[in-house]
Amino acid sequence: MIGAIFHLARGAHVGFVLAREGALSFVDAAELPPHLRLALRIGRTLERPGLGAGAARLSAAMTRLGPSYVKFGQFLATRPDIVGMAAARDLEKLQDRVPAFPQAQAIRVIEAAFAKPLSALFVAFSEPIAAASIAQVHKAVVQDADGTQRTLAVKVMRPGVRERFQRDLQVMRFIARVVHALSPQAERLRPREVVEILARSVMMEMDFRLEAAAASELAENTKDDPDFRVPKPDWELTARDVLSSEWIDGIKLHSKADIVAAGHDPQAVGRAVIQSFLRHAIRDGFFHADMHQGNLFVDRQGLLVAVDFGIMGRLGPNERRFLAEILLGFIMRDYRRVAQVHFEAGYVPAHHSVDDFAQAIRAIGEPIHQRRADEISMAKVLTLLFDVTALFDMSTRTELVMLQKTMVVVEGVARSLDPRLDMWTTAEPVVRSWIARNLGPVGRLEQGAEALRTIADVVAEVPDLAQRLKRVLVRLDEAGTGDARRLERFARDERRRAIVQTAALWAIAIGALVLAFR
Repeated sequence: MIGAIFHLARGAHVGFVLAREGALSFVDAAELPPHLRLALRIGRTLERPGLGAGAARLSAAMTRLGPSYVKFGQFLATRPDIVGMAAARDLEKLQDRVPAFPQAQAIRVIEAAFAKPLSALFVAFSEPIAAASIAQVHKAVVQDADGTQRTLAVKVMRPGVRERFQRDLQVMRFIARVVHALSPQAERLRPREVVEILARSVMMEMDFRLEAAAASELAENTKDDPDFRVPKPDWELTARDVLSSEWIDGIKLHSKADIVAAGHDPQAVGRAVIQSFLRHAIRDGFFHADMHQGNLFVDRQGLLVAVDFGIMGRLGPNERRFLAEILLGFIMRDYRRVAQVHFEAGYVPAHHSVDDFAQAIRAIGEPIHQRRADEISMAKVLTLLFDVTALFDMSTRTELVMLQKTMVVVEGVARSLDPRLDMWTTAEPVVRSWIARNLGPVGRLEQGAEALRTIADVVAEVPDLAQRLKRVLVRLDEAGTGDARRLERFARDERRRAIVQTAALWAIAIGALVLAFR
C-alpha cells in the first residue's frame, strides 16, 4: 500500500513536469476516450507560458526529471515507431551532460571494483574530464610489467545511479499499468512493453563489461578496415562499474575548422563516416547506434575512431540483404526489385500486389533523381519508404527503425563535414561489394554449403528420432491391446512421471533463486 502511494505520488510529479513543459502537446486527443481527453485538456492548462512552436518540450521535461529520464528519452529518440516522429525529433535535442561527481567518489568505486588501492592500478589518475548521467571519464596512466606506460580513458559508474534507475523504473511500470487500466485502447501503444524494452536497454548499458565486449566485437570486425578503428578495451582494468580503454588523441567531429587545421581532409572524413557505418551494418550486421559528433574522433593518422558503445544495433542476414538491395535498387532506379525484396523478406503481406508496391516506391524514388546528388538525403528516403510500407501493412521492425534513425544521425555528421557530399555515390561501393560477395557465385556456394550442413544435422538425428518414435508406438500398442485397467495404469504412471518431473524443475528453479540472492 505504501509502495503504491509512493509510486502514485512520483507518477503525479512526472505528469506535472510533462504537462508544465508542454510535452502533452505530442498526445493525439483523437486517439483517447472521452474521460482521458478531459484529463489531457486539464493537463494542457498547466503549460508554462511562453513556450514557442519550436520549443524542446519533451527534452526539457526529461532533463528536469533527472538522469534516468534523460537516458530513457535518448533511447526513445531511436524509436519513432513508439513515440512518433515529432516526439523523436524533440528527444534528439537531449544533451546528456550533468555535473561531475567528486574524484574521491570515483576512486572509491574503482577500488571497490578491483579490491586494490588506486596506486596499485594506475601511475596517474586525473580529475573528471567529461560527465554524463550514467558515468564520467578520467584520464589515467598505467604501467605494464616491462615498464611501458600507457594512457587510458577510465569510465566510472556514477555512485547510486543503478539504484535510482531501479526506483524510477518501478514508477514507470506503475504508470504503464495505470495507463492500461484507464484506457485499454492505449495498449496499442504498448506502454508496458515499452517500459520493459527501456529497462533491458539501460540495464545492459550500465554493465561496462558488456560495453567492453561490444567494443571488442566491433574492433574484431573492423581490424582490416582502412579508415576506421576502435579503441582497445583493457580487460584487466574493466569491471561492471569501471571501463578502461585506449586513450584517443584525436579531434572530435564537432569542428570542421579544427579538422582542417590538423591537416586532415574533411571530405574524406565525411566519406569514411558513411562508408564505415554501412560496412558495419551490411557486412557485419553489428553497428554503433549512437554515432553523433561527440562519439567520433579523427586520430593523428586521419583514421575515424568511435567511442561509447553502450547502444549498439544488430541486423540478421535477411535484414542486411534487405538494406543492401534496397539501397542498390534506388541507386539503379530498379523499383520493382526494391518491391520484390520487401515481399521476399516477408515484410509486406503476400496478399498485396508487388506492382502496386513498386508504384508506391517509384513515387519516392523518381523525385530524388530530379535533384542534384548532393541534395538527396538517404535517411529521408528510408524514412519515406517506411511511411509508404505502413500503407501496405508492413509490420514495425525494431532493428530497421534503429538503423534508419542512426542513418539520419550519420548522414548529418557527414554533411556537416562536406555539405555537397553525394550520399549515393559514397554508398555504392560498399553496397555493390557486399552484393557481389554474398549474392554472387561465392556467396551462393557458401549458402549451399550451409544448407548441406543443416541437412546433415537433420539426417544425423534421424536414427535417434526413429528410436524414440518406436518406443512411443510400442507403449501405445501395449496400452491398446490390454484391458482398461492396464490403460488406466499407463495413464496414471505417465501422470505421476510428469508430476515428478515438474516438481524437480521447480526445486531446481527455487534452488537457483536462493543461490542467486545469497
